[in-house]
Amino acid sequence: MWPGPGPCSLLRPLCSPDGYLYEREAILEYILHQKKEIARQLKAYEKQRGARREEQKELQRAAAQDQVRGFLEKEAAIVSRPLNPFTPKTALGTGPDDAQAGPSAAGPAGKDKDKEKDKMLPSFWIPSLTPEAKATKLEKPSRTVTCPMSGKPLRMSDLTPVRFTPLDSSVDRVGLITRSERYVCAVTRDSLSNATPCAVLRPSGAVVTLECVEKLIRKDMVDPVNGEKLTDRDIIVLQRGGTGFAGSGVKLQAEKSRPVMQA
Repeated sequence: MWPGPGPCSLLRPLCSPDGYLYEREAILEYILHQKKEIARQLKAYEKQRGARREEQKELQRAAAQDQVRGFLEKEAAIVSRPLNPFTPKTALGTGPDDAQAGPSAAGPAGKDKDKEKDKMLPSFWIPSLTPEAKATKLEKPSRTVTCPMSGKPLRMSDLTPVRFTPLDSSVDRVGLITRSERYVCAVTRDSLSNATPCAVLRPSGAVVTLECVEKLIRKDMVDPVNGEKLTDRDIIVLQRGGTGFAGSGVKLQAEKSRPVMQA
């Protein structure tokens, strides 16, 4: 959590409302990247939405054309002259021979239909019959940039500049490498470490211990660095980091031992 010399040092730390520390350039780059990503997702969403509208219009036009075609086919099938009631039934094709020939004639026709149906089934080895993969339906993305740690909405104006008080102001950043205690509370001068609960005072950005907040600052609710009035929102409790698996949130669980198979 503490800024110090090295590749992971916080040169200009900023604090989120939930107490997470970020390097200024890193969090600015993150916010800009998130805004670009949101704009890209919105563009893809609007594009897919327009394509779906056009697809619905095509389906409606096709349905209307099918209705017109069905109506015209029914109109063409209507007999234009009345039937002669004195015409024998055999002349109309309803004789016994026609009835017997019906099933045998329908057999090959039914087989042909089945063959045509088989040809219409999807096939993965025939390019023309390969089923097409439909595009995944995109959900409307949120326009809100969120904190990478807490997941809550985050704006640049919500970030507070943090000022750590060095133990010895005469020592440069290179000299801090060999020191285990580098920073102290801005009020009590107690040493700070990852194990020390701390807070940031929003008006001044000073880092103080929670013990100092509870015993001294909350009595008058005044920032001891610049004298400005404080509210509960102005006292930001810093999130303490960890090392290794302790800070990664990974739960380590021992696996059950398996019995050894003996011959």
